[in-house]
Amino acid sequence: MKPLPLILLVAMNCLWAATYSAFKELAPWLDPGGVATVRFGLAAIILVLCWPWLPGLAPRGGDLLRTMGMGVIVFVGAPRLQVAGVQMGQASDASILMGLEPLITSVGAAIFLREHIASRRWIGFLLGLTGAALMAEVWRPGFHLPALTANAFILLSSVCEAAYSLMGKPMLARLGLFKILAVALMAGTVVNLLVDGRTTVHAATEMPLRAWLVMAYLSLICTLAGYSLWYAVIREAQVNVAALTVFMQPVVGAAIAVVWLGETLRWGQLWGSLVIVAGLVIGLQRKPRRI
Repeated sequence: MKPLPLILLVAMNCLWAATYSAFKELAPWLDPGGVATVRFGLAAIILVLCWPWLPGLAPRGGDLLRTMGMGVIVFVGAPRLQVAGVQMGQASDASILMGLEPLITSVGAAIFLREHIASRRWIGFLLGLTGAALMAEVWRPGFHLPALTANAFILLSSVCEAAYSLMGKPMLARLGLFKILAVALMAGTVVNLLVDGRTTVHAATEMPLRAWLVMAYLSLICTLAGYSLWYAVIREAQVNVAALTVFMQPVVGAAIAVVWLGETLRWGQLWGSLVIVAGLVIGLQRKPRRI
């Protein structure tokens, strides 16, 4: 695979890293369910309006049911667990815990998609996890997870997020990626509205312009652009290669939390970031050709 799509995906993960701070920003107006309902609902509306111009075939039959189920898991379960975990804890801690997502997704790809994970990528994962541990400064005498429930929610959300790759990749060879995303978003939005549509609509009317700009960022950039780019990459590359790029989120997410929310920057986050970057360089390195 050409390096440009992976470079774009690394850049996208830098943009995704801001979501943890964005969730904290929206907390005064929307609960975790409300954030998911508005964010994915707006994205679904845009894709529905663009449906006639979306390329590729639409899911039908078993693929339709699979896509709808994926939409409920990814756009209802995952975001509610993730936002709840972030709002209960610190955005910087959340971004560190989400660094486990690549490993969860890659192990799932090895089991369900029969992908082979090269040794250099295992090294990349190991360095990524080591970097996350350094960022959390686990050696401190007083170290403890800030909130067991909050972190459990974030880890469970990673399991749900993995479904987007594991359930979606087999369909990409025969269906249009934008139509898969559109159907999944519509299914998730219907369930989200059934769960808390009335209260969310009322709360959304109280949001100021700044909150709506944050929501627009989550819907347009992090959802429509990000999820489409992810499918474009894994259609051509293995899931475990794309998953490795997610390790950028703890690095950038911790920095954004410091600037945006005023959270304290620690030396461990600096050293951990360097280790994570080293892991990315090793893990994403292309295998040399034999002459």
